[in-house]
Amino acid sequence: MPRLDETDAGVFIDQTMSALKKWDLVPESEYLARELVSDHKHEYNAGVVYAMAGATNRHNLIAANINGSLWARLRGLPCRQFNSDTKVRIRLASGTRYYYPDAMVVCSPNPEGDSFQDAPALIVEVPSKSTRRIDEGEKRDAYLAIPGLGVYLVVEQDVPLVVVHRRGPGGFHREVIEGLKSVIPLPEINTELPLSEIYETLSFDEVFDTE
Repeated sequence: MPRLDETDAGVFIDQTMSALKKWDLVPESEYLARELVSDHKHEYNAGVVYAMAGATNRHNLIAANINGSLWARLRGLPCRQFNSDTKVRIRLASGTRYYYPDAMVVCSPNPEGDSFQDAPALIVEVPSKSTRRIDEGEKRDAYLAIPGLGVYLVVEQDVPLVVVHRRGPGGFHREVIEGLKSVIPLPEINTELPLSEIYETLSFDEVFDTE
């Protein structure tokens, strides 16, 4: 899910506002309370709150396909799929962060009354031009710092290709899986994810090799 521009610390951006409004750094408890009643989603980075922008139909179709496929494949298994309505909390030395991934799978869930998860096994983001720097920089670094995370998937929109950051004995390593006939093995959650299901109903420009 995209977010609006980043700003200096202390700026709270709300997409309903025509101008930026200065705030003190927002306490974590206040952010969580606001988010429960807000009409719009916001992400949180050590006291700075960012409003989330809207997404294209293509982005939402890909995210819905991923969530639907994960839900169906994990049905009856211990791990559970969560969509972009659920935040992930990441506690770093630089401060606590909350993000809304496009999809995640959790095998050790938080209590049902929480509005976030602490221990995802898999996280998925579908970047756009406006979010790529964050998804492949700030968010990637934060996600890979989650102790129990096994896989971070970055799913392209305009070509059937997924970048897989997978935890191994020496840390995370990067894989590229492409083509509609390809399948992403996910032994971390006892399943797999075919690219044909990720991109179901979507079309591609003829310059791309969709095989």
